[in-house]
Amino acid sequence: MSMTSDALNSSKGRFVIGVAIAILLFQLWLTLAAPGKISPELAGSSAKVNVQIELPFTPERFHVLAFQKYGRVSGADDHSIELRGVQRTDLDAIARPYWVKAVGPIKEGG
Repeated sequence: MSMTSDALNSSKGRFVIGVAIAILLFQLWLTLAAPGKISPELAGSSAKVNVQIELPFTPERFHVLAFQKYGRVSGADDHSIELRGVQRTDLDAIARPYWVKAVGPIKEGG
């Protein structure tokens, strides 16, 4: 018997295969959903943009540190983080985490 048929014939094997498929589908969903979270206002000619990342909760140190690799964190408030000098090519990566609601331009005076 092959390893694949052994896995399909055992309940533990089917469980592991099911979990692997669920993880792959979740990763696919994150990748497909990311562009929809990015505001059309960020489309333009500039290679670098300043963005406000909207979260459904108050950002903690982990969230701020997670975004520092994409730009300079210039502030945070109740439900958002301001990030400056972001490469336009990094916008999908910023929008990809499931806990990011939206990525848009920084709201001046807000």
